[in-house]
Order: sequence, then C-alpha cells, then structure tokens
Amino acid sequence: MSDAPCVLIVGGGLGGLMLALLLEQIDVPYHVFERASELRALGSIMTLGPNILPVFEQLGLLHEVEKISKPCSSLDMYDGNMKKIGSIDLSDHKAVSGYENLLFSRPKLYELMLKQVPPQKISMGKKVLRTEEKENRVIIQCSDNTRYEGSILVGADGAYSGVRQSLFRRMNEQGILPKTDLDKLSIGYVSMVGVANPTNPDKYPQLKDSVSYFSQVLGPDSRSWGVFSVPDNQICFMLSLQLSESDAKEQQFRNSEWGPESNEAMLNEFYDLPCPWGGKMGDVFDATPRKLISKVFLEEKLCKTWYHGRTVLLGDACHKMLPGAGQGAVNAMHDSIVLANCFYNMADSSQQSITAAFEEYYKQRFRRAEVQFERSSSMSRTCSGQTWKDRVLRNMMLNYVPNWVHQISFNKTFEHRPQIAWLPLAENRGTMRVQPQEGVRRPLSEELMKARAKAQAQTLAV
Repeated sequence: MSDAPCVLIVGGGLGGLMLALLLEQIDVPYHVFERASELRALGSIMTLGPNILPVFEQLGLLHEVEKISKPCSSLDMYDGNMKKIGSIDLSDHKAVSGYENLLFSRPKLYELMLKQVPPQKISMGKKVLRTEEKENRVIIQCSDNTRYEGSILVGADGAYSGVRQSLFRRMNEQGILPKTDLDKLSIGYVSMVGVANPTNPDKYPQLKDSVSYFSQVLGPDSRSWGVFSVPDNQICFMLSLQLSESDAKEQQFRNSEWGPESNEAMLNEFYDLPCPWGGKMGDVFDATPRKLISKVFLEEKLCKTWYHGRTVLLGDACHKMLPGAGQGAVNAMHDSIVLANCFYNMADSSQQSITAAFEEYYKQRFRRAEVQFERSSSMSRTCSGQTWKDRVLRNMMLNYVPNWVHQISFNKTFEHRPQIAWLPLAENRGTMRVQPQEGVRRPLSEELMKARAKAQAQTLAV
C-alpha cells in the first residue's frame, strides 16, 4: 500500500501483540499503548491447538512454542474426594488435525510474543480516557494528559475496553448503537490463577512425564479447582467460585476493592482442599510468588458492534469468552490475523478503504466468534459448573457421550484456521477437512521481503 495508515493499538495483550508483530512484517506504521505501568506476564494455564498453531508455523515460531509446552492427551475430572468422575480424550487429535494440543503457562507465550515487537513501539502507562474522530483522523486522550493521532484505532484493551466504552457512548448519543451492546458483562465466576515456582518432581511425579496433566476438581459446593503441569517442573493452578446472580452483582460492585488482602482471603478458602496429585492446594500456593497470582472475573459478552468510523475492536473488547474451551486468546489472535490481512489488502488509508476492510473483517470473524462464544460457555459449565443442571450435563458429557461425538465438536473448532495472507500456507498434515482461506492472498513485494530479511537479521544479532 503506497498510502499506509497509521494504526493506534490500544492494549498490549496477546491480541494486541499479535497484530503489532504482523503489521511489523508488512511495514504498516503502528504504535501500542498499554495502560499498565509495566508489562507483567500474568495468567496461568493456556492451550494452543490446530486452529492457531499453523500461524506460528508460518511465522517460524512453532518450534519456540513447542519448547515452552507439553502436549495434553486427556482432560481429567475429579470429585471433592479425589475420585475420578470422567475424562475427555484428546489422544486422537494429532492424527486427525495434524497438531498436538499444547499446554503451557500463559506468561511464557506472552514473553515470546513480546520479543517480536520492537520495544520502542510500545508505550506504557497509557490509560485511554476518551477517543474522538475528526478530519479523517482518530485521536486518543490518555490519563497522563497526552494525546495521539492516527488513521485507525484498534481497541484490543480487554473486557472493560476504554476504546469500546468511548465508541459506544458516541454511537449511543447518535442513536445508532444496538441496545444489547449497552448490557453489562454476564459474570459467572470469580477466579484466581497462578504459576508456581519450579517444584520437586519427586513430590509430584506428574511433572516428570513428557505430557501435560490436566486435573480439574469439582467440589461439593460452589468451588472448583485444578492443577496443570507445564515444562520446567512448574505447576499452573486455577481456582473458581461459581456465583449466584445476587453474588455476581455484589462482587462486581466490590471489584475495585480487590487487593492483597482480598487475594489472601480467597487463597485461604482453598488452602486446605486436597490437590489431585497429593497433599493440599496450599502446598502449591506456598510455592507461588504472590506477584504472579491474579484474581479475575470469569464473565462473558458478545457485542454486535465491532467497528464504526475509523475505530475497530478485537478480542475481549468485542467478545469476552469464558475459559472452558481455551479459545478466548486464540480468537483474539484470529481477530488480529484477519484484521492484519484486511489492512494488507487496503488500497489506501481513505475512509472508504477503511470501511471496506472493517466490513470484510466482521464478515469473516463475527459468526465464527459467536460459535466459539457458545462453545466456551458450554465447556465452562462442563469443567467448572456447580449447579444441578451443570452436574447432570457433566455426567452425560463424561460418561455417556462417545468419544467420536466429542471429536466432531473439536473438529468444528479446528477446521477454521485463518492464516497470514502474505506468507506461504502451513501444510495440512491431518486427515480432517480444513476450511479454505478467505480474502485475497498475495506474497510480499520484493521491497518488503528485503526489509523483513534485514529486520530478522538485526533481531538475530541482538
């Protein structure tokens, strides 16, 4: 594109970083604005599978992802007495899809992706308070009284996106915002996650294996908890409290009061509960630095509006998913891939070209995000739900539904694999059908190829 747009990316999470590293490849000017004062890799267990690993293969990063991961062949569920109540078998996935289901600690992936973006293109402490558009420019106003202008604004700033709130406020004043987009997020759980320091594998023999153990416990009350093995003898954990409707409203009101004391109170609620690998959960907590423990709402919302004018949303900013299917971050990266492809194929930075790019992005992504939104909700009830309906559903899913039915469900997720438009497609090594790529595909120009080779050489030198 001769007249490349200047892209303002608000949010330095996985979706924002994926978009940044892709724009870096095609020489589209961009800058990332992150509200946190420092980039801290928080989170716990995360999975990448056949619907996103081809992109890391295109980028030459698949081997790096495999080095920080272990394949997982089974999702194991236990009751509060540590009696196994069932499993979801994943052992056929590689033969069918061509890729393993890789489990790892989220901070490891974050660190890997952060290395792909030049540090000078990320600004910290930039909380966006207001956005506006005028004279073919989009402007962001930050809490430190700084202002920035660009051609396109991307809101990748999470479930409570400041970009979305400002955009929706303007659209609502104009009477063009769907009423459902004003609804609050639906909260189902309060969760706490963390990654323990390297632990003695003699205490937990599961750490010695080359595969990842996924062990989830469904307690007799509203509590559920799990431990998951990743490389370097580390244990990821996740604690969940399912909330009633009244509890959810109270917790949302008290969210601003969360701090170290609140975190310790929740840890204490789970401290003496049994760990499925032996001992108690408190042993895992004691091996975890408190700065690597985070408390979050597990909530969901699918917005109908993803773009307007020169502003577009991606990831949790427009489709916040529950974590049960492990597809929230994957779909944020899918958004970034498709959006980058659309930017790559823009003729210029005119409003007409921007609108066409946003329309194509929405056409490719909305329905697929909607399907994964619904699947994530269902899988979360299976893995963590504690109502009587959830328990009945879980018993049927784990003990009466044959594995081939589960495989069909997984295949529907795995068959959609959006890839980067300017790089050679990753080979389909599995036996399943993969959906054809959408949009225009064309290789990089010779000029961009040389610039990319030079940048890679500089990165290797560093």
